[in-house]
Amino acid sequence: MPADIPGIHHVTAVASDPGRNYEFYTGTLGLRLVKRSVNQDDVSVYHLFYGDRSGTPGTSMTVFPYADTQRGRVGTGQVTTVQFLVPADAVEYWTDRLESAGVDHDPPRERFGDTVVPFEDPDGVPLELVARADAPDGDPPDSSVPDEHAIRGFFGVTLSLTTAGGMGTLLQTMGFQPTRNENHRQRFRAGGDLGAVVDVLEDPEAPRGESGVGTVHHVAFQVSDAEQAQWHDALVERGLRPTQIIDRKWFKSIYARTEGGVLFEFATKSPGYTVDEGVDELGERLVLPEWLEDRRAEIEANLPEFPVSPREA
Repeated sequence: MPADIPGIHHVTAVASDPGRNYEFYTGTLGLRLVKRSVNQDDVSVYHLFYGDRSGTPGTSMTVFPYADTQRGRVGTGQVTTVQFLVPADAVEYWTDRLESAGVDHDPPRERFGDTVVPFEDPDGVPLELVARADAPDGDPPDSSVPDEHAIRGFFGVTLSLTTAGGMGTLLQTMGFQPTRNENHRQRFRAGGDLGAVVDVLEDPEAPRGESGVGTVHHVAFQVSDAEQAQWHDALVERGLRPTQIIDRKWFKSIYARTEGGVLFEFATKSPGYTVDEGVDELGERLVLPEWLEDRRAEIEANLPEFPVSPREA
């Protein structure tokens, strides 16, 4: 078996207006646009990548903004919550910041000993801030959020399933071990500092999720280049039908639909977002993989315009 997975690499959601999405994730949440590209499976749509200063794996929230796609429905067979990690003493700062930005949020609550603040992005993607004393210092980007309160990256995700089925066994195969269980929520934790938590929420009465605006498309987990092929074989042995390895320029990927319907990706940590842009220039221009470069004029003509100038702190 390959080595245990340390945690999440990135999470990808479906949005609508790219400009509004950009303003929320960079302005309200204080993340950095670290890559502006296109959906390689549909080049008429942007692929926007947000994260810490360099887009470190475990910090990267990405979106496909489809202006004309119907709204989805959050439900079973999906990632139903994306959890961001903040320092333990940042809760009041973030509730005040969300309120000042006009973002509705639920009152802080406790879950497994952590303080959690639930809210949604402008398209309705469910998000949470999870405050912990062991949040790493990280490498926050320049933004209007002070470094001491900045989002460090992912805490984890919640998967909603009609029945947990074999999800627990798959997660343990990946290196996520069961830790806590409460109110039909089973927590699994890996060994990394970021994105190390997967909560499995079992609800046979919940509606089935429908893909579209306001839903999470997939969650990607970190694997090494050397072991990615082994993960492909391990998924086959688990009875799944993974894709072959796909080169995405900034990482290589394998995709597999799990038994409960959630789409998993297994993405390499390298080469990363700085392979084609310097750290200081990340996200300032449309970047295409070389196999799409000869279509640049066509691609740019079909994309909506929105400002991506560097944001001042």
